[in-house]
Amino acid sequence: MTRVILEIDTQLYRLLQSAAETNHLSFDDECRRRLEGAERRSRYLQALVAELRADDEQRRADSQ
Repeated sequence: MTRVILEIDTQLYRLLQSAAETNHLSFDDECRRRLEGAERRSRYLQALVAELRADDEQRRADSQ
């Protein structure tokens, strides 16, 4: 399993933490829920997901 480390600003972290508590989820589950599209997609998250997918595609191409 690939480990992903995100650097996020303090305000975003607090908002995610608050949303996790409101939704009775762990912080990790709240992040996954948002990345999976259960939440309105922000441009930031869309860009992040696109970048992660591009990196994964490049890694797969390099390994072949």
